[in-house]
Amino acid sequence: MAGQSLPRAFLRVGGATLAQHQLGLALALDCQRVICLAKGPSPEMIALQHMAENAGLQFHIATGARPLAGLVTANDELVVIGEGLFVEAAGVVPLLEGRAPAVLVQPVEGGLAAGFERIDINRASAGLMRIPGHLVENLQELPGDCDVHSALTRIALQAGVPMREVPVAVRSGVDWRLIRDEAEAHAVELEWLRGRFADGDSVSPGRAVARYGVLTFGSSLLHAGNASNMLSLGVLVAVALAGGLAWFGFVTIAFLSLVAAALLVEASRLLRSVERQALGQLPPAIPRADVLRWLVDTLFGLSLLAAIPRLGGESLISWMFPPAMLMMLLALIPRFVTGKVASLATDRATLGLVLAFAAGFGQVEPLVEVLAMTLVVVGMALPLRRKD
Repeated sequence: MAGQSLPRAFLRVGGATLAQHQLGLALALDCQRVICLAKGPSPEMIALQHMAENAGLQFHIATGARPLAGLVTANDELVVIGEGLFVEAAGVVPLLEGRAPAVLVQPVEGGLAAGFERIDINRASAGLMRIPGHLVENLQELPGDCDVHSALTRIALQAGVPMREVPVAVRSGVDWRLIRDEAEAHAVELEWLRGRFADGDSVSPGRAVARYGVLTFGSSLLHAGNASNMLSLGVLVAVALAGGLAWFGFVTIAFLSLVAAALLVEASRLLRSVERQALGQLPPAIPRADVLRWLVDTLFGLSLLAAIPRLGGESLISWMFPPAMLMMLLALIPRFVTGKVASLATDRATLGLVLAFAAGFGQVEPLVEVLAMTLVVVGMALPLRRKD
């Protein structure tokens, strides 16, 4: 059950509303139904209902404590999610696994400062609990306009439902927050995006630029909606432009267009991962970013052919061999090694800049041959999946 009023429910973090984040949490906890406390239907609530039903969940709206009690049977189990709560499903699932009833709590000092309700002298609510359905019947005895989450917390504790403290590692940082207004949502979003896109040990220059761009403009793109779709369209435009430029012999600019396409592919991959995580969706078998990367690689190969003149009497296979070999090695090497070598081998933005520089001096073919030989040596020197 996601108990939130309309304003908080539809504050956005990472391009998804808090209601959508909580829906993803409900899916992660294997819930079968979602009951939203709201004043009534609205366009946003109807959109949320469609998302829930598309995910295979039943969806209900309860306008107060008594309508909620009428929707729950004694045999049900309720996962109660507090108003405005923003949490990572990965941290919640282990705490509520096994279907044992529990009221999640935290130390009162930090909890009160973060906006959570006090439970006793030492503890505050953590905004989440799993309780037996028969306890909801007690809401019938309370006023219809009572605070349902607070009332259920008291009812559960009086009935002997055990408290379980949320570990410090789980509730630290941005992964367990109570969001109360637009300013808090914006602050949490920026911190959350930085956490999702923190630099790894093997970040190449191109990926670093893409991540910087996403951290700078990603929030605006996500709020505009269809962020990854917009960037994917940008990839297609950049690839088409590169193909046209290469066809007419402007290979230097064509490689620069492919640099832009490669950066957009990486940015779309990052933003799509955020969109999926916000909605609790699993990645597809073949991510869209992989397909776009293959398309960019194809245009790299064609642009290389446009940059390497075919000599008189030279066979087709001989002319195609250096570009084809380089692109296949670039795809193959990351399967054998990890770390900086693999990261650089998959960094098409850096490759495009190097090729554009070489094209400006008419030295694409020698560079292609040197790069291909270097990759062969790397594959021979570094064992299978060994880190640098």
